Order: sequence, then C-alpha cells, then structure tokens
Amino acid sequence: MTTRFGKGCHLHLIDGSAFIFRAFHALPPLTRKSDGLPIGAVSGFCNMLQKYIEGNPGVEPPTHLAVIFDKGSHTFRNDMYDQYKANRSEMPEDLRPQIPLTRRATEAFNIACKEMEGYEADDMIATLAVQARAAGGTCTIVSSDKDLMQLVGDGVQMFDQMKNSVIDREGVEAKFGVGPERVVDVQALAGDSVDNVPGAPGIGVKTAALLINEFGSLEDLLDRAEEVPQPKRRQTLIDHADQIRLSKRLVQLDEETPLDFTLDDLEVRDPDPEVLLGFLQEMEFRTIVKRISDHLNVEAPALPDTNPAGAEPDEIEQPPFDHDAYETITDAEGLQTWIDRIYERGYVAVDTETTGLNEMTADLVGVCLSVQPGQAAYLPLIHKKSAEDDLFSEEGLADGQMPLDDALAMLKPMLEDSSILKIGQNMKYDAKILARVGIDVAPIDDTMLMSYALNAGLHNHGMDTLSERYLSHIPVPIKELIGSGKSQITFDRVPVEKATKYAAEDADITLRLWHSFKPQLHRKQVTTVYETLERPLIPVLARMEMAGVKVDRHVLQQMSSAFAQKMVQLEEEIHELAGEDFKVGSPKQLGEILFDKLNLPGGKKGKTGAYATGADILEDLATEHDLPGRVLDWRQVSKLKSTYTDALQDHINAETGRVHTSYSIAGANTGRLASTDPNLQNIPIRTEEGRRIRQAFIAEEGKTLVALDYSQIELRILTQFADIPAMEKAFRDGEDIHATTASEMFEVPLDQMTPEIRRRAKAINFGVIYGISGFGLARNLRIPRDEAQGFIDRYFERFPGIKDYMSETTKFAKEHGYVQTLFGRKIHTPEINAKGPTAGFARRAAINAPIQGTAADVIRRAMIRMDDAIADLPARMLLQVHDELLFEVEKGHEDALIAKAREVMEEAHIPVLTLDVPLTVDAGQGPNWAEAH
Repeated sequence: MTTRFGKGCHLHLIDGSAFIFRAFHALPPLTRKSDGLPIGAVSGFCNMLQKYIEGNPGVEPPTHLAVIFDKGSHTFRNDMYDQYKANRSEMPEDLRPQIPLTRRATEAFNIACKEMEGYEADDMIATLAVQARAAGGTCTIVSSDKDLMQLVGDGVQMFDQMKNSVIDREGVEAKFGVGPERVVDVQALAGDSVDNVPGAPGIGVKTAALLINEFGSLEDLLDRAEEVPQPKRRQTLIDHADQIRLSKRLVQLDEETPLDFTLDDLEVRDPDPEVLLGFLQEMEFRTIVKRISDHLNVEAPALPDTNPAGAEPDEIEQPPFDHDAYETITDAEGLQTWIDRIYERGYVAVDTETTGLNEMTADLVGVCLSVQPGQAAYLPLIHKKSAEDDLFSEEGLADGQMPLDDALAMLKPMLEDSSILKIGQNMKYDAKILARVGIDVAPIDDTMLMSYALNAGLHNHGMDTLSERYLSHIPVPIKELIGSGKSQITFDRVPVEKATKYAAEDADITLRLWHSFKPQLHRKQVTTVYETLERPLIPVLARMEMAGVKVDRHVLQQMSSAFAQKMVQLEEEIHELAGEDFKVGSPKQLGEILFDKLNLPGGKKGKTGAYATGADILEDLATEHDLPGRVLDWRQVSKLKSTYTDALQDHINAETGRVHTSYSIAGANTGRLASTDPNLQNIPIRTEEGRRIRQAFIAEEGKTLVALDYSQIELRILTQFADIPAMEKAFRDGEDIHATTASEMFEVPLDQMTPEIRRRAKAINFGVIYGISGFGLARNLRIPRDEAQGFIDRYFERFPGIKDYMSETTKFAKEHGYVQTLFGRKIHTPEINAKGPTAGFARRAAINAPIQGTAADVIRRAMIRMDDAIADLPARMLLQVHDELLFEVEKGHEDALIAKAREVMEEAHIPVLTLDVPLTVDAGQGPNWAEAH
C-alpha cells in the first residue's frame, strides 16, 4: 500500500548521470566475458547503488527514493541558447551501450527510475525537492554537482557518497562564498566552461562572490554596475549585461518541471531477489552477486567463470619496494589472517615456488600472496633442513612451516572461490602446479598476457623485463638463491628467510603490474582481445598440457635406427659425389669440398677462416650441383633423429606414459602458440621421413585420434584482406586453389594442369604470404632466380589486390607503429622505419602479421569454445599444431566429435567477423597421428 508523502517522510534523489560518469571514469574498464560487451560503468554503478542502499552514516534513510537520469542532449536551454553544452565531447563509444543498462540496473534494484524529454535531470531533482519541502518532508540529493547546490536549505541537503559527507548551507558557502540562494548569481557571473555558459569574461567564482556579497544580488549588481570601482570589471559588467542575464537563466534550475508522476510513486520498495540477481547474473557480476545475496539472505546463483566485477584495480599509490616488509606465514593463524584480507579485498596476486620448471614433475615448495602493493607474504611448505641452520627440525623440514596438507586445505576454498580474482604472471604454470595438488584455481587474470595484448612486438613479457620496464625495479635474481651450473640447488633447499624476500617480491611485482596494465587495456582498446582471446585460453591450454599425448617408445626406437641407416646411405652418396670421404657434419670440411674442390660459386669465409655452409647457401648451390642437396637431406634426417626420435623418448613422462608439451601463449608476436619441451609444432610434415614421426603418437587402447585441420586458412584470410575475386570464387566453389592460381598465372586450362605447374603456384601462394622474394622462391623451387622473380611479377599482375594490400599495410605500419588482425589484435612493428638489412624483414613481418595473426585468433577462438561444445562426448583436446587440433576420443564416437568440432572451427569467427570466403576444415581419424592427419 502506498504511503502518502508528507511530514516525517524523507525523499532521496540520486543523480543517476553523476553515478554513471563517476563509475566510468573512476574504475578501470571491464567487458562481459561471454560477448565482450563493455560493462565497467554498469559494474561501478551497481556497486555504488548497493553501497548506498546498505546505509550511509550521518544520513537518515529514505522513505521515498528515485534515481533521476538525463533523457537526451536537447533541452529547453538549447532553444534558449544554441551553444549551450555545445563544446562537450562525444560520449565515449564504450559508455554508450552501458547507459540503458544502468536504467535496467535501477529497475532491477526496484528503485524508481525517472527521466524526462526536454528537461535535465537537475530540473527534475529541483522540482521534486521543492515538492518534498512543500509537503512537509525533507530531501537528500545524492550528488556533489555544484549546479544542485542552489537547492540546499530549508529541509534540503546534499550527500557526496564518494566522500561520505553531507553538503549543507555551510558547505555551499565554503564552495561558492555565498549562501545557496545566491549560487545562481555567482554562476551567472563566473560562467561554466563545461556547459558552455558564457558568464562575464574575466570574472571567476571568487570575484563573483565578492561582487554579489557587496551588491546583494545579480540584478542589483547589473543595475548599479556604474558603481563598481575597478574600471575593467565595471566595463565588463556593462558590456555583457545581457549575456550575464542569459547565463543566469541557463544555470537557474526549473522548479516547475511538468512531471508525469508524484512523490507518492517514489516510495521505497524492497527488490525482488530473483529479478535483481537475475540481472546481475546476466551482467556476470560475480562479487556483487555474492554481496547482495548475503545482504538479502538468499543463496547466490551459480555464475559462469568470468572476471569478478568487484575485483578491479584500485587507484592507489605504489610504495617503494621493501623486502624487509614482506611476511613469512608460519602457522594457521597467520594464514587465516591473510585469507581474511583477501576476502576483504576481492582479489589476490598469487605465485608458486617449485623445485623445477616442468609443471608435470616439479614439487610445490611454497605459495606467495599479495593484496596491496608493498604488502606480500610467503607461505613456505617443504623447505628442507640445512647444515648451516640450527633451527631445523629432525624430520628433514625447516621449522616454521605449516604441514602441507593443512595449508592446502585452507588455501583451496579461497583459490577456488569464484568471487576472488587470482592474479598471476604466467598463470598457466601456477594453475597446473596447483591442479596437481588438487586445487582448481579460478577465476584468473594474467599480467603476462595483459602485457602481450598491449605490447606484442615491443619486448618480451617475462616478469623481470616487465618489472624493470614498467616499475623501474630490478627483481632479485633467482641465481642469487639457487646458484647455477653444477652447484645449482632446488628452491626447497633455500633458507626460508631468503626465500621469503625473493618469493614475496614476485607476488608484489605481479600485483603492481596488474594495477598498471588493467586500465591500459581499455585505453589502448585491447580489452576485447585480452578478455576473449588471451585470458580464456589459459585453462584450456592447462588442461591440454596436463592431458598430454601417448607416445610409443618402441616406434621411436625403430625410427631412430632407420634414420641412422638413412644417414649412412646419404653419407655414401655424398662421398661419391665429392670423390672422397669427409665428415659430412663438419662445416669446415664441407666448405672445403664445395668451394675448393668442386669450385662452386659463392664461397665466403668467416673470421675463423672456414667457409659458410648454412642452409641458405646450400639451397642456392643445390641448383648448381647435387651434393649440396644431399647434404641438406642428410641434415634433415640427422635433425629428425636427434631432435625428435631420440629426444622424444626422454620426454615421455614416467607416470603417465605420455608427452606433455608446454604452450607459450605470449611467445610469437602474431598470436601463434609456441610449443616447447618438447616442440611438437616443428615436426616436419613436407617430407616422408618427417610425416613418419607422427606414427609414434598413438591413441590409448579403446580410443582413436582425430585430427581437424583448417584448409588453407591463411590464403583465405589473405583473400579477405586483399579482395581477390578469382580466389574468392575458387574458395566458395570448393575448387583447388593452387590449380586455380596456376591457371590464372600461366593461362593453363584446369583440365590441362600438370602437377609441376600446380606445385609452382602453390609455392608462390604460400610464399607471398611471407613476403617471399625471387631469391627465396628460387631456393624453394630450385630454379634460376630470374625465372622465380618472373613468376612473382606475373602473380602480382594477375592479382593486383595483393600488391595493394602489401602497400597499404606497410603504410599503416609506418604511420601507426603497429598492424592489426581482423579481431583487433595489435602487433607492433618497431623496426618498420629502420634502414639497412632489417628494413626488408620488418616490412615482410608487417605484411604477414595481420594474416597469420588473424588465423591464430581464429583457432584460439575455436579452442576456447571447444570444451563446452564437446563436453557431452568422451573426448578431449590434446594438441594444437599451427592450424590443426588433435583429439582423443573413445571408439564409436569419432563421427560425432568430428561433426561438433568442425562446426566450432568453421564458425569460430562468428559473430565478430563475416568472411567473404568460407572457412573449411579437413578431418581424419586413426590409431596414430599420421593416419589421423
């Protein structure tokens, strides 16, 4: 039942626009994980609204409440003065879509939400305040806007929520030098540059207050302007009297706005928990959902794994680094104190210390925590006793450490709590270490990936580099603690006191970097890249790496033996071609054979006096003589043996029987993933020997390996960038693109195409993507250089769009210092304006980066979506190799997996991009990788 507004009632009017802009500018940006929608201002708005509702000391709670918004930019003041607010800048693009969401938020809180066409929110607030006073009630205006201070007095006050302070008559006088009833007079004289209110030129607030206090009112001042003693001021008032009177009409609030509702309609109402929490859940506001659920005493709904809205960097001062200020957590009480601080903060920087760098074999030694710059702690767990320290216990572990299981039991709820954001540097490593002790850490932020999204191409993204570059701080070198070479020890042998200073510093640095990088994501317009292509990939890769892929040691041993025999056979052929025996693996002896004995051209000696015999030189010489080609073949087989069939055996995990590669998310500038320890992406597949290595990668018993590979994705993306009608048609019609290219270039009908002509077109197609020169193409095809250059010239003649793309991309890179993928990833090109040998490389890299980077973004998006897509299948994703994904699936489910995975991959660009050329995916299956590919 509605209570009639009258004596004893207290109306609160929230300046909605002020809330929005304060939230937008005061807080770092945030996007909704599910679709990249900007929601930072909405998050701040909801937090401010909820904080207000929970109560404000010194302010009587409301009986009636409304949030008042500006309806539009045009009001009656624009009709009065067409330059009113004319110099205001356009609303930021990422704020515009949030405005209607703040209205929805207000309604979700069950608070009256009011706006009116042709009038400003301030006019509605003025009218309501006057009505409340006239009805015998009181009014609190929740705002710090100076324009509303003219309303203060006689039952009307203002409240600045950010400062938690009431603005009464004394507060207004302190601000303007006059009482509330004369505020408009001062504003009329002083003008307002923000709203483009002209005022009196040269007269500011202090001078205006002096004049009004002396003459009593603006009208009296203007009528008696001749009495003003200062000549310049006097003349200004006389010359600009009409302008000043106009200014007063502009700043005077309309207290008779024709409202279509009454005070009675603004009675305070409790929110409907289902409606409110439903809206907040839709926005993916994790922290505020928890807080409001607790406030309403209802169970919080489950939310997807997103960045908690409340876990954003604060605008705080970063103190100097002080290693002596770091704490060592030695018992449960100390750990609980830190956990309580983490919950109070809503986020924590986390780092793990381990016995090694291999996440699948290293032991957890300790955990580092930081909730505020300069405040960090280290929780040691398994540091060993030392002969140099008498304080160690007899059990082999250092004193002052919690039992491992007890510490993990306390940490686990917090590290898995969806309301607490966990911040790390290369968080994938820590997530895997913690997963192995039973902790599924989430949600997470990663400073390494923030740096990568912001600065790809400018520098590496390791902690030491970032700390020195952005914090002007050189971290303690790990070698100072563990040494190097044969004398190196593991971290569990480092004394706890020394370990604390090193380890806690890591967490401290990480948190400081987060405070620095998080707001920059928005300012540099890479928030969407980070939130949709970088951060969500961390748990996906962690799961893939921990799953690994089974490798048959016996097959590798057989291959190593076969490669050894092949090397012997090639050596015999090389010796026969050379006319003598020599050590093929010796660059010095090979150079003497090539240039002294066979007199091949191009021999150049280095500082050591030996001839250079690198691959590029041998590729050139292969067009002149058979021996260099055989040496290249020998080197290839030798590398396959040493790098793969021999080395892979050492990488088989003793516990799992599988190989667990590690993916570097921030390794390549273009967004491509890099595989290390071991590198599974460089296994050659162009030769029969290279392809055979994949036979050693096998499915578990009862399962099948399934491979899905994008078909010529980079050529398709090049076609999109360069607008090549012939190629677009070929891709849409499902034609052989290399045959089509050959037909266009060499004017050979498709039905008369030969394998050799197609092979040359294929080499050019792929070579152009990487900016290949006639020199490089000659090497690849082993043909004369002028013939190769002729092919490239003809290619550009037939496809002029490619030449235009190259020119425009290079120009853009030179002007902006970066290039972009179709998804907005920025790849910086610092060497693009360099002179000399690096100029050509920089140009080729800039041309290729948008193409390769877009392809990398596409497969990242596919990987991120894949887990949900195949969740109902007995399958898991194991490997990503360039444009290919490898899965392991129970037999009988292969076709279902292929159907779902293919759909995800072929639609990975949707809804962000609409491609003129369709993406297509080839699929295969088999007991091993070779047969599946």
